[in-house]
Amino acid sequence: MSYTALYRKFRPSGFQEVKGQDHIVTTLQNQIKNDRIGHAYLFCGTRGTGKTTVAKILAKAVNCEHPVEGGPCGECELCRKISAQTSMNVVEIDAASNNGVGNIRDIIEEVQYSPTEGRFKVYIIDEVHMLSTGAFNALLKTLEEPPSYVIFILATTEAHKIPITILSRCQRYDFKRISIDTIAARLQDLVDREQVQAEEKALRYIARTADGSMRDALSLLDQCIAFYLGQELTYDRVLEVLGAVDTEVYSRMFRQVHAHNPVGCLEIIDEMMTAGRDLHQFVNEFIWYLRGLLLLDASDQGADMLDVSTERLAQMQDEAGMTEVDQLIRYIHILSDLSGQIRYATQKRVLVEVALIKLCRPQMDAVQDLTTVLGRLEQLEQQMEAGIPVTQGEYTGQAGGGQMPDTASQEPEEPKIIPKAVPEEVRQIVLRWNEVIRGCDRVEQTMLAEAKKVVGDDGTLILQFTDAVSESYFSRDDGKQLEALHTVIQNLTGLDVPVQTRTMDAQMDARYADLSEVIHFEEMEYK
Repeated sequence: MSYTALYRKFRPSGFQEVKGQDHIVTTLQNQIKNDRIGHAYLFCGTRGTGKTTVAKILAKAVNCEHPVEGGPCGECELCRKISAQTSMNVVEIDAASNNGVGNIRDIIEEVQYSPTEGRFKVYIIDEVHMLSTGAFNALLKTLEEPPSYVIFILATTEAHKIPITILSRCQRYDFKRISIDTIAARLQDLVDREQVQAEEKALRYIARTADGSMRDALSLLDQCIAFYLGQELTYDRVLEVLGAVDTEVYSRMFRQVHAHNPVGCLEIIDEMMTAGRDLHQFVNEFIWYLRGLLLLDASDQGADMLDVSTERLAQMQDEAGMTEVDQLIRYIHILSDLSGQIRYATQKRVLVEVALIKLCRPQMDAVQDLTTVLGRLEQLEQQMEAGIPVTQGEYTGQAGGGQMPDTASQEPEEPKIIPKAVPEEVRQIVLRWNEVIRGCDRVEQTMLAEAKKVVGDDGTLILQFTDAVSESYFSRDDGKQLEALHTVIQNLTGLDVPVQTRTMDAQMDARYADLSEVIHFEEMEYK
């Protein structure tokens, strides 16, 4: 017989086995006990929290011949058929692949026939938010007034995508993320049944990595057991299988960042790459480590919110006192942006190393806010305490250091050439240029945002690009891109103004003022 994955083998068969959703289980049991069963339910929540499992248990409970405390007995013929997925009374539909009007019409035709056995026909529609608008409209009337023997159970991870007309006709139940303690206890129970030796610390790490999903936790446990089959599952072995790193690494990394030592940070990254660790997971775990320091620094009750050992807590409290809350928030903001970029990046290591250097050097921030300035001052104080000379360039944020540039020796910039008159049609287009850009696709938006707008001698709008690639994109022989841009302008403003393109000459064309600056200045003068 083929192997059955843990999350399938130990899927709860009754309400008493469902963990972490007591508020939902109790409500459903009371409804069944008192025969107050609704006709439409909406189960919402993140992946792996038990939505489909509870839906199947509810389908068994309402049809069970001998219900026990509002739940299925699991022994009667109907319970066994539903568990084996051979009952005609329970229909499961995956809306991700059956999302058309025709699929819903098939359901509408089927609900006209009463169940061949049992009390109710139950339709479980998973990922219901994937239904098309037409499918939702087709379902609406039947969902509002179904036959007395029909129950609809809709499950979704994205309730905000469901029309309000559907939401208002369902009893909504929100499934919570399952706590680390609950998941860890469930994992301990399962490894005992499977006769697998596992450290409590290893199971708790798996529970934390699952991020509130019981199914994810069981899949990770299955993966770790398979890798070390017949051996004890230790914390270090779990880290190796999952490509994670020990918390000690995050402590070392924080201390290197606080010491403004980018070389030390890059050495730690090199160690992790050599060990085959996953950089995306490292970034996310480092954010959580900084979050822990932030809680300890910001609140006296922060220690109660952290799931760490006593020794690790003492170390984190020491590190939390080394920096300010604002600086920790800056670190978290930079790493959060990195986490969004690194997921689909091809050069993950480069992005991580750049972000860490940015953490160590506040002067690299494009926006010099108060937190950045304080970070730079802290860095200068550390250099002075260590006896390292500080140059004027470091204080002012110049890359090269040394003396301030001699502005008197610089040649004065040539005045911009301003057009004598701007046609009214061109003026209107330039004033609404941001709207024009938003009407184009993503690639064109980037190019058009950097283009300088100049008026030609014949009243045409000329777009000057700084690179030939952007200019050639709009000046192709077929003229489709330029024609599409002209259509966007015409639809938005109602004006038929010719548009030309050219590559900006660094010595001549750079002297022409951008029409956006000219028109904006004139508008300010007029006001």
